Amino acid sequence: MSSKQIFVNLPVKDLKKSMTFFSGLGYTFNPQFTDDNAACMVISEQIFAMLVTEARFRDFTPKKIVDAQDSTEVLIALSTDSRAGVDSLVDKAISLGGKEIKEPQDYGFMYYRSFQDLDGHIWETLYMDPAHVQDA
Repeated sequence: MSSKQIFVNLPVKDLKKSMTFFSGLGYTFNPQFTDDNAACMVISEQIFAMLVTEARFRDFTPKKIVDAQDSTEVLIALSTDSRAGVDSLVDKAISLGGKEIKEPQDYGFMYYRSFQDLDGHIWETLYMDPAHVQDA
């Protein structure tokens, strides 16, 4: 069976500012799929976020693009390998202009924090104790 990949497409108002923000969080961009209209942010070997200018994003959908500063359509949740990793990523996001949107959530076996990027998209960063995850 072949490996599955996910490409999350997100409209952004200023592609260069978004790339600077996410580069500051430690993400890289695949130049093969990056130009003046979109940037392919590498999150992992199987996960990518396509940051797409709003003008280009309109080519993909007949629907109105929501303003993520006012409305939420999706929460993007990414795991880390430690609680410290959660704090580090969210603290970096805040220092780069992102906004923490609610208090940290600690359930003992799971810890997460959420931040808004420059365009208002919500990113949840979480750590889950592997001892509490059962094999499917």
